[in-house]
Amino acid sequence: MPLEIRLDDVSVADTRALVTAHVSGMLENTPPESCHALDADALVDKGALLWSARVDGELAGIGALSPFGADAGELKSMRVTDRFLGKGIGRAILRHIVAEARERGIRSLWLETGSGDDFAAARGLYASEGFVECAPFGSYRPDPLSTFMTREI
Repeated sequence: MPLEIRLDDVSVADTRALVTAHVSGMLENTPPESCHALDADALVDKGALLWSARVDGELAGIGALSPFGADAGELKSMRVTDRFLGKGIGRAILRHIVAEARERGIRSLWLETGSGDDFAAARGLYASEGFVECAPFGSYRPDPLSTFMTREI
């Protein structure tokens, strides 16, 4: 399966649609006060870099990196389309973002994800790639519906 991961922009129709679907999906499982997914405009406002993964030109997934301090970054908007779930796309995007972050001088990565069963696969992926649970960071506050993770790179 030929996979191409490239820097993208939220003005591209299918990319923007997947960001929108990601936010909607998060709100289906999480009350608004505990949902930290950013819509397309908020990603731009936060200065996030967004990558898309495509298989034969078809959008398979996205992932973003938002600046967090001088030498840290926060993973945002990790999403794989239903058609490509279970095919290693999420792991490929995550590894790509880690490599890009390292090249940009970022020394640590942080993320917030859900703590419920619906997010077990995401937590498992992050843990398998060296992320460990940590306390809330930045403007996050303790929330039983959130799991916070970090790793040095």
